[in-house]
Amino acid sequence: MFSHITVGVSDLDKATAFYDAILLPLGLTQRPVTPDGGPAARCWVVPEHALPRFYAYQPYNRQPASAGNGSMVAFAAHSEQQVRDAYAAGIAAGGISEGEAGERPHYGLGYFGAYLRDPDGNKIHIAYRGDLL
Repeated sequence: MFSHITVGVSDLDKATAFYDAILLPLGLTQRPVTPDGGPAARCWVVPEHALPRFYAYQPYNRQPASAGNGSMVAFAAHSEQQVRDAYAAGIAAGGISEGEAGERPHYGLGYFGAYLRDPDGNKIHIAYRGDLL
């Protein structure tokens, strides 16, 4: 459904450490980003898949990055343990908790997730969708 999702970041090194921490446990890896004359960026993908992509960019217009109110990016996990691992790694990498890893039965039977914010305040959700198995 999605080609890519991008979040704006103010410190690319700090954002890279945070997103590596939460995305590597989910099986995503960084891929090279071809410079286009714009700001620096990082990109993560599922290995051997071109899409979808997740990008962390310094804003193209060179204005300060800001988190969207009501915006959230959700990453799929393959198990409850992956949710726990990614959440813990994200907190250790400077993330801020918005909801510890746990069951969320009001979203569906078998739904297990965690919420946190990246160092720039972007809201991130890590979800295991046992309700769709």
